Amino acid sequence: MAPTAAQRLVIENCAIATVDARDTEYASGHVVIAGDTIEAVGPGPAPAGAEGARRIDGTGHLLTPGLVNTHHHFYQWLTRGLATDDNLFDWLTALYPVWGRIDERMLHAAAQGSLAMMVRGGVTTAADHHYVYPRGAGDLTGAIVRAAAGLGVRLTLARGSMDLGESDGGLPPDFAVESLEGALAATEEAVDTHHDPSPDAMTQIAVAPCSPFSVSTELLRQSADLARRKGVRLHTHGSETVEEEKFCHERFGMGPTDYFESTGWLGGDVWMAHCVHMNDSDIEAFARTGTGVAHCPSSNARLAAGIARVPDMLAAGVPVGLGVDGTASNESGELHTELRGALLINRLGRHRERALGARQALRLGTFGGATVLGRADRIGSVEPGKLADLVLWRMDTLAHASIEDRVTALVFGAPAPVTLCLVGGRPVTEDGRVLGADEDAIARATRQEARRLAGLVDLN
Repeated sequence: MAPTAAQRLVIENCAIATVDARDTEYASGHVVIAGDTIEAVGPGPAPAGAEGARRIDGTGHLLTPGLVNTHHHFYQWLTRGLATDDNLFDWLTALYPVWGRIDERMLHAAAQGSLAMMVRGGVTTAADHHYVYPRGAGDLTGAIVRAAAGLGVRLTLARGSMDLGESDGGLPPDFAVESLEGALAATEEAVDTHHDPSPDAMTQIAVAPCSPFSVSTELLRQSADLARRKGVRLHTHGSETVEEEKFCHERFGMGPTDYFESTGWLGGDVWMAHCVHMNDSDIEAFARTGTGVAHCPSSNARLAAGIARVPDMLAAGVPVGLGVDGTASNESGELHTELRGALLINRLGRHRERALGARQALRLGTFGGATVLGRADRIGSVEPGKLADLVLWRMDTLAHASIEDRVTALVFGAPAPVTLCLVGGRPVTEDGRVLGADEDAIARATRQEARRLAGLVDLN
């Protein structure tokens, strides 16, 4: 039986990458966990005084902070493998009519599938941007929250919205959008019902209108006011494609970053997904205001959006984390593969081999993500006093054993098996299997719900 967080846990004899401010690492070290909190971290075996604790021999392993996914769309688990040769606008046009038919049962299954895939790959905190709320679909927000609670994952649910349908010049079909008043009221209700502001929160809510081409200027402005009145964070898509840049110039007479700033959408409580097409002035504005970025390298490549200027953002002081993005544009649904993807894709840019290193990539996926979500004081690094959100990666198999540097092996090498994944000291994955749910049952449910959704829409 898996131990509860009330027990003490000692993990020792493993390499440790703390991802603290000094990037402290131990070739062989220990971590002591008391309840949900890291009590001690250091080199060598654990000190005396941990009698009665569960002890785990981490020989051949690397211990890191849990991965933090800063951008996802869980519902897209049901529409993987569609529109595989389209750019963003064509892809959205093809899939919005499908997504507009989603209901509570479908979304719960999709959220379970998305979360289970991430958890078995070392994700301990995930941000889901859900913005499709068809009329009569049921409690979609509750479906996501229940799925995360069942799997034991920390959740930032970015309660999205769209009020700009096709008849108003937007991309989504009219039946898939909400009214301005309805979106604001439902978002406020989600905050009041589900947001936990405490430092060890399992569920937090962000205010998250979808994108400049699916929401009105008034929804952006009033959503920013709502978020700041409620003391929660703000999230949206920004500067993802050249088509979006063209749309903003034609409709608003300015680029996306200037448009967002004009509506109150830059600040230390804001993070945006993608930010691929950013000029020097845009990056300076993000750095000046502390606006964060969710970098989604695989999705950007899948949709041919381009290469985000991550090295330049980091050099300027912009907070940057990693995101899976929805699995309709990143079918693997895994964040640990984005460590490698971020490094390799950014090396195709003008900084070439100096763009990112292994430790920078690991920082993006851990402490960087925690910073973007406003939680770096409690998660994102392996330090005494922080929450015990940790991953123990097995590095002594054929795939990694001949790479001496364990962090290099994790980032450059094949996806590493997860022996143990902890959230607040509680195991959520052991030996590569999710503990909070039956993976086979989730697979069956997602297949059934995907077929039910396809049956409602002509996909040909």
